[in-house]
Amino acid sequence: MNYLAHLHLAPDNEQARIGNLLGDFLKPALAGHLPMPMQTGMALHRFIDHFTDHHQIVIRAKRRIASERQRYAGILIDIFFDHYLARHWRQFHHQTLSDFSQQCYAELQKYDAILPKRLQEIAPSMIKYDWLGGYQDMERIEMVLAGFARHRIRRASAFAAGIDDLRLHYAQLESDFLTFYPDLIAAVRLQIHSAGD
Repeated sequence: MNYLAHLHLAPDNEQARIGNLLGDFLKPALAGHLPMPMQTGMALHRFIDHFTDHHQIVIRAKRRIASERQRYAGILIDIFFDHYLARHWRQFHHQTLSDFSQQCYAELQKYDAILPKRLQEIAPSMIKYDWLGGYQDMERIEMVLAGFARHRIRRASAFAAGIDDLRLHYAQLESDFLTFYPDLIAAVRLQIHSAGD
């Protein structure tokens, strides 16, 4: 899952929410200086990624990605699923997406001094251009793919063309998400409950 889902799935605690986002930016071995709720959030991030990668619906969704992009299928599905989460947000959260996004941005600013350098660098753009709220728009997803490809993917044009997979299989991928995400929510709740025992 990508940024929006990790923030959504975290316990309703600002440090745990930041920690659940940090899993993409910091290795656990380098997190010892962080408050314990952030470290717990990072552990939950790893659980979410493992559960997602091994779920049969996600494996099926990855097969919908064109063969020339199969090596990036996991990244693409993560981004696509954040799009569907944003589109169906009110089904999964009591706050509006705008209110939740602004809350997360405020928390990022509050803890800026202890964020990893890469997250410190991208947080201003995330806030200014409302990355979390923007996930609901196809045009923004296309921009996300292009930006990700420019900075992190060797075959940038092939990755950015993943928007074609989203358009071609839109209804099927949406169905995949709507079937999978409640399973993930249930697994996360159980994981949080077990960790609290």
